[in-house]
Amino acid sequence: MANKGPAYGMSRDVQSKIEKKYDDELEDRLVEWIVAQCGSTVGRPERGRLGFQVWLKNGIVLSRLVNSLYPDGSKPIKIPDAPPTMVFKQMEQIAQFLKAAEDYGVIKTDMFQTVDLFEAKDMAAVQRTLMALGSLAVTKNDGNYHGDPNWFMKKAQEHKREFTESQLKEGKNIIGLQMGTNKGASQAG
Repeated sequence: MANKGPAYGMSRDVQSKIEKKYDDELEDRLVEWIVAQCGSTVGRPERGRLGFQVWLKNGIVLSRLVNSLYPDGSKPIKIPDAPPTMVFKQMEQIAQFLKAAEDYGVIKTDMFQTVDLFEAKDMAAVQRTLMALGSLAVTKNDGNYHGDPNWFMKKAQEHKREFTESQLKEGKNIIGLQMGTNKGASQAG
């Protein structure tokens, strides 16, 4: 980690493509949501990818964010009184956030890995995870989401349909247009 030198060749190309996916406007929206959700006690980061990474790096802001999405008495993450200073404790705090976000409903493919945030390898992945978490919070509509609901897209929800037995029987008599028809057809064409 500390002895990482500059990247050359293909490694540099790959890293630059990853860095281009980072969205500064999305960062502003996510910061506004986190501050609205957790309160002003979390502070604000310096603008830019590095400031955003430093703000989230110890895992405390992320833990407060996911805890704020749960009702009082059922907080999934224990937040230490003093922010962790040791590297493995900070990474452990981030890992607890990831576990709690997965339990909240964020799918695995939307999750970043601890090293993506801790070493700023893929801050766009961190943004995607926070967007997925915000979208779930808006969709659940359980009163724990704070902020503008237009910041995130609602996830599609199931719309179950119920049919009576007579409706199901009537449907068996209808030939849909997708199935075609053989009226007037013969082997001759």
